[in-house]
Amino acid sequence: MAYYSVLAVTPTDDSWIPDYLPVAGPIIERHGGKYLARTTSHEQLEGEPTTAGLRIILEWPSEAAAKAFMSDPEYTPQLAKRHAGSVSEHFLIEGKDDLA
Repeated sequence: MAYYSVLAVTPTDDSWIPDYLPVAGPIIERHGGKYLARTTSHEQLEGEPTTAGLRIILEWPSEAAAKAFMSDPEYTPQLAKRHAGSVSEHFLIEGKDDLA
């Protein structure tokens, strides 16, 4: 079953971004993930206002694949750089409909 990572990332220091992008992409692909959206073009339609500089949606083949990516020894230094240079929220969502 597919899983989706939904992230809100607001950089506080852009210096990590140029090195992050070329490293993270191949690691994501190695774990079977793919970007569905990676954009600054987003609009909040409901709820209390929240801000994010960037919204990202990734698709994973499984929960295990998403979690393996997050703990991949090649990725963890990049994750630390993202955490140090941004405010980030990351949700992992199972691709199912519990209300159907």
